[in-house]
Amino acid sequence: MNQTTTIANSLTLRSGRVVKNRFLKSAMSEQLANSVNDPTPELGRLYETWSMGGAAVLVTGNVMVSRNALGEPANVVLDEQADLEAFRRWAAAAKSGGSDVWMQINHPGKQSPNFLSKTPVAPSAIKLAGLDASFNPPRALEPQEIEDIIEAFAVAARLAKHTGFDGVQVHCAHGYLVSQFLSPRHNQRDDEWGGSLANRMRFLHETLRRVREAVGDGFSLSVKINSADFKKGGLERDEALEILKSLDQFNLDVIEISGGTYESPVMMAAAPKQSTIEREAYFIEFARLLKHEISTPLVVTGGFRSVSAMNEALSAGDTAMIGIARPLNVYPDLPNRAIEDASYRAHMKHLSSGVSYIDRNAMLELYWHERQIKRLGEGKAPQPDAGVLSALWFMFKNLGAGMFGKRRA
Repeated sequence: MNQTTTIANSLTLRSGRVVKNRFLKSAMSEQLANSVNDPTPELGRLYETWSMGGAAVLVTGNVMVSRNALGEPANVVLDEQADLEAFRRWAAAAKSGGSDVWMQINHPGKQSPNFLSKTPVAPSAIKLAGLDASFNPPRALEPQEIEDIIEAFAVAARLAKHTGFDGVQVHCAHGYLVSQFLSPRHNQRDDEWGGSLANRMRFLHETLRRVREAVGDGFSLSVKINSADFKKGGLERDEALEILKSLDQFNLDVIEISGGTYESPVMMAAAPKQSTIEREAYFIEFARLLKHEISTPLVVTGGFRSVSAMNEALSAGDTAMIGIARPLNVYPDLPNRAIEDASYRAHMKHLSSGVSYIDRNAMLELYWHERQIKRLGEGKAPQPDAGVLSALWFMFKNLGAGMFGKRRA
């Protein structure tokens, strides 16, 4: 990486596409699908706002590949039953400001709440620890069902390209189905899909192979994957490194680094450690280790707030792009601001109700940001000074007691 690399520099991706700067809007929960899980006009307006804000790449919130397996009630689903014109309108809006738009495609596996899935599916029939009130125990997938889900990922990718998206990101992090297959804790199968690390990687590898076959060359392909699960018995750093090394064969445009699952949701931490705050990027240390082991460009998401830290990480080659998520809900034009002002810093306040149980179990930060997303989708300005109670009331009106159930990231 050139020592003069900054957030304003363009980047030529392996797919041959050139993106205009180094900002990648990372996936967040939008909850803006309609009653049949198609994109709404509000979703298009939201992404038009973000595109006009200057990010080079917009990664959507997760789009489910099966309408029989949802992570949230208002998830978008892309399959043969979907309204493809609605997806075309969404893609066009997201590209209106010169951004590339990548669809994050996903299957929740057993991370599908009990009000949506009576019996969710997973690699093995192992329940989520400590989450009995929100998630039912899963059943193990049959081999043919595994093949069918892989095909569903390929179909979603093909339709994403057909409707005008520039790429797809396969969600392999945060404890969803691909992550479950990779985890020795959650995948205890004794067939070709489990056991050894090579077998646990099979689902991911077959999914990427089939997706690439479906979309061909020149279409961006990315993954979001854990550096570790941060849960005893789950995926740890050494195995994560081996998995990431194996991905060089798929000619990915970028790999986005994350971590955690619903059992240990470090990716949604409201109050990160002081050492993390000081270095800004949550997973930068893992990225520094990884960059010497693989050739695929990396994206580090989570924690970046200042232009100086962003440019430092880019110039050091620790990341090829700057992943930004929640700050864009408050400052949707953050990329433009940062490129224009080398001293720019996004200020994000810590949210707390003063009651730890509510902060933890109502997932206060998630709901506060979801309220900002809804405002942007309605064409309204964000409310960075909005209080905690207004966010809780907003979610109670929408979810009632269900607001205390676990949600996606």
